[in-house]
This record gives sequence, C-alpha cells and structure tokens, in this order.
Amino acid sequence: MQGNKAKKGERFEDDPQLRILAWEVTRSCNLNCVHCRASSDFGPYPQELDTIEAMEVIDQIGEVGKPIIILTGGEPLLRKDIFSLAAYGAKNGLRMVMGSNGTLITPDVAKKISESGIKRVSISLDGATSESHDAFRQVKGAFHRAMKGIENLKEQGVELQINTTLTRHNLSEAEAILDLSVRLGAVAHHIFLLVPTGRAKEMVNQELNAQEYEDMLHWFYQQQDSVPLQVKATCAPQYYRILRQEAQPKGETVDRQTHGLDAVTRGCLAGVSYCFISYEGIVQPCGYLELNSGDLRESTLKDVWRNSSVFANLRDFSKYKGKCGRCEYIAVCGGCRARAYAATGDYLSEEPLCVYSPLRS
Repeated sequence: MQGNKAKKGERFEDDPQLRILAWEVTRSCNLNCVHCRASSDFGPYPQELDTIEAMEVIDQIGEVGKPIIILTGGEPLLRKDIFSLAAYGAKNGLRMVMGSNGTLITPDVAKKISESGIKRVSISLDGATSESHDAFRQVKGAFHRAMKGIENLKEQGVELQINTTLTRHNLSEAEAILDLSVRLGAVAHHIFLLVPTGRAKEMVNQELNAQEYEDMLHWFYQQQDSVPLQVKATCAPQYYRILRQEAQPKGETVDRQTHGLDAVTRGCLAGVSYCFISYEGIVQPCGYLELNSGDLRESTLKDVWRNSSVFANLRDFSKYKGKCGRCEYIAVCGGCRARAYAATGDYLSEEPLCVYSPLRS
C-alpha cells in the first residue's frame, strides 16, 4: 500500500467490511477522568437503550458482519444487563470484548465476565503509580482497585489488555507503564494519543505537540521486538507511516508475515472499517468524532453503514484536504479525522499533529 495515492474518486472498498465496533452501552461512570471524551459522570442517562433495544442492536450488527464488539462506556460494568448482552452477542457468533477502568472487577464480576463469553478486557492505566494514575482519574484508590481487578481477571483466565492515554502529564512514564503491562501478564498494550473532546478540551496544554507525538510513535514502534506482548497505537494513525519508514532502511517488506495485523490495517479506521454506537443508539464514525451518521431508533445499522454520507466521504480519499490529501501514505494513515475536526470543524481537513511533509507539494 505504501506509495499508493488515491486517484480521483477512489474509495477504500466498494463494499467495506465492518471489522470493529465500539458500543457505549452506558455513559454512566464511577470515575471522573480528566481526559474523558464523553464527560461521563455517574448519571443516570434517561435516553440509554433498554435491554430489548440493545439486543435488537446486536441483531443488527450481525446483519452487517461479524465485527469485534468493544463494550465500553462510561463504565460498562455499571449497566445491570451487561452480562446478558455480552452472552447474547457471543451466542450470535460475535467476538465480545470490554473496555473498563477495572475498579469494579471483584472476583464475582470477573467470573461473570468469563462466563458471559467476553474474551478480552482492556483496563486503562494512565500512570505507573497510584499517585499519577489516581491524579489522571481524579479518584483516590483507582489504581489500587484496578490492580485488584486485573488480579481477578487473571484468576479467571480472561485475556488482559492495557490501554494508556498519553499526554505531557504521563509521557515520562510511558516506558514504566509498558514495563508494568509486561509484568501484569497483558497480551497487549495499546497507547492512545489525546483527542480534545469532552473533558479533554480542557487539557489542550497537556496535548503532545507534533514533534513529541512523532518521537513517541518512533519509540513505541521500536519496542515491538523487545516486549512479549502486542503493542498498538490507537488514535495515532501516523504510526502506520512510521512502521513503513522504519522498515524501509532495513530492506524489510511490510506484510502479514513480517508485521502481523499492523501490515493489513490502516491508521484511522473511522467510518472505514470501524464505527461507534452511543448509549442513545446514535452511530458515529468513532467515539471522538461526534458526527451523527444515523439513529438506530429510526434506521438500521446496515443502512447507516452502507449509505451514510459521512462514511462515504471518509472512504473517498480524494476528498481529503491539505497535506493529508496529497500524502503518499494516505491509504495506510489517513490522519486522525477526529483531531482534524476538533481543530478546524472539517473532518476531511489535514491532521494537525503531523510533522511529515508529503513528497508531492
């Protein structure tokens, strides 16, 4: 894919497959994280899909494909029927995973997670110590309770993934958090670069600048051969350009055999092979790109996925603007559409945190 420019009218695929879907099953949360995209609090949120509506959503997902479903929030464990929904999805052949802050995972909850068919749980750790993590989460004891939750998951044999949102607040701890992920027995460590939405709008001074962002992604790439787990950058599409730039001087071919799934995925997946469903049933390209692309109380996911004008634009690389539109890496990167939207109000504009200059001026 490297070097392939989008020609006029070129699209990602004629019939793009939905591979990953994040579902905000509830916006309620027991923490008050400084970077929360949804500005979640304990709620309640009256417009939340009820159990029958939620199961209908699962049926609709099955009509589109067999994507990985990420049960997220808020804190998904605050939803009383979460295990029924997970079991229903698993029964219908969908891979169910969960994103949690870990603080509510008691031994009993961990057992229910395992029995419901949830295959992996990602726990968010934004510091390597209780002091730094708790400051980020704004609740004392959050780190200790997350560690207990991780122990309980391991007792049940549930796969563990660690997610970390990197800012200037915790950038110096990035290596320590990765080391901690290894010690905890995680199968993966995913880093997220801050997108200024929700409460994160108040963290503009904590956002990495373009060069810090670039340096971090180069460092993270270099860790892949030194740690016994998968490393992946999310909301950081430039990582997939960097992967190819790092491989080129070594004479490496970037393919499934040499680089696994990183070779066949793309940076920004929003609306291309990924979408987000809000607690109200609103479909968005991603959780950080708050563009109402359809309402599942009025339409179907299949209709939205195939016919949304927003999704159609995101799949048409010739519509991308600025240096993203000129870039030879557009097919493997694409720039963060949510970050572009937050900076300019135009989701097709260029990624604001990219130091790379395309070969074509």
